[in-house]
Amino acid sequence: MRYYVSLDPRPDAKPTLVDLVELPSGVLEVKVDGLPVSVDVVRVGSQLSVRVDGKVVDLTTEGAPPDLGVVASGHRSFVRVESERMRSAESAKKAPSAAGDRVVKSPMPGRVVKVLVAKGDSVSAGQGLVVLEAMKMENEVRARADGTVAEVHVTAGAAVEGNAKLVTLA
Repeated sequence: MRYYVSLDPRPDAKPTLVDLVELPSGVLEVKVDGLPVSVDVVRVGSQLSVRVDGKVVDLTTEGAPPDLGVVASGHRSFVRVESERMRSAESAKKAPSAAGDRVVKSPMPGRVVKVLVAKGDSVSAGQGLVVLEAMKMENEVRARADGTVAEVHVTAGAAVEGNAKLVTLA
């Protein structure tokens, strides 16, 4: 999963890109701005003990993403941490819903678990169209407006990228 991390509160501040993959062995594979970093994390009570390139940092967080208070080895700061999924969801909320735009797109990369509609079905706003699995979580993609399914672009089991066409409504 990709995370966008910023210590600078300005909206135009360039975030640091952190790519994090948990391998089947439980080991974390981490890249910061594309460069590999050796990281190990252990929970100790309510704190995290994090080893980054051999240096140990005791870490406590407060609040909820995207805005977190962080105490690292006794030093307090505030950080903004957004996952790729959070950013996609936020941009989807902000996207203008044009009357002519009837294509329902994937808000994130994932795997199609179920297609809940077929061509010709009538759907209402808020009705589930497709179930996507991403990061072992199932997410139901819903219709934003009433309509009729003109075309289904995916099938169950298909892998899709973020912003891929799922269903077209008429």
